[in-house]
Amino acid sequence: MTIYVPGKVTLRQTWQPMDPDAAAYITAVETADGQALEEKVKIAIDNFVLGCKADGIWSAIKASCILAGARTLNGALVPLVGTAPTNYNFVAGDYNRETGLVGDGSTKYLDSGLPGNSPPLDNIHGAVYQTSGSTGVYLMGNGTSSTSTIQINNNTQPIRLQSSIFLDVGIAAATPFVGIARSSSTAITSRRNKESRAYSYASNGTIADNVLLFSRGTASVPNGISACGIAFYSIGESLDLALLDARVTDLINAIGVAIP
Repeated sequence: MTIYVPGKVTLRQTWQPMDPDAAAYITAVETADGQALEEKVKIAIDNFVLGCKADGIWSAIKASCILAGARTLNGALVPLVGTAPTNYNFVAGDYNRETGLVGDGSTKYLDSGLPGNSPPLDNIHGAVYQTSGSTGVYLMGNGTSSTSTIQINNNTQPIRLQSSIFLDVGIAAATPFVGIARSSSTAITSRRNKESRAYSYASNGTIADNVLLFSRGTASVPNGISACGIAFYSIGESLDLALLDARVTDLINAIGVAIP
């Protein structure tokens, strides 16, 4: 019997598909890569999906990519959940199997394909796992600096969600996991530096433009493009960010160990 504990990696040495969603994702990645993944990479992915389901957060994820582990950029852009992101200008040399996809601060970004008004108003989350790059960079967003459904930028004033108010003002910038979730018209939770904070700010609507990664704005007019590295992102309905943080951290660490 295998027991899944939040924040713990289950030690399996032989790959045997245990979750159908993980198995389907792994098959799609291997097809895109043109070759099989290492056994322990597949175990790490399977454990992640099973763990998220055990934690009750899997169904809240509506758009997500594991931007690590796959052997090729094409494999990394296979969606874990939702539709495949649209790639703007990333090439194979921008991808590292252990640390993810790295932007150039100029022309390279992803369009998640998920409209900002797709997750319900007052029931939304966004999260990224940043592996490199300076502070003050945009990791996720749509709209502008003053109007966005969601916005995550890694500095001392980094995150907002359906509000004109920036949260976490004055807190040191953080890597790797940064996330935000709104569970009601007033309740917001932020997560970074392994700490969750609760806020109360009224929501003020959504924007239909798709949510971008490595940038904010729209697909045709992105702005704030960053040169950071991202190994995972998730967008969807409200969830427990601490649980997602633990699962993603275990996933990326396990992938790093599994790759020769």
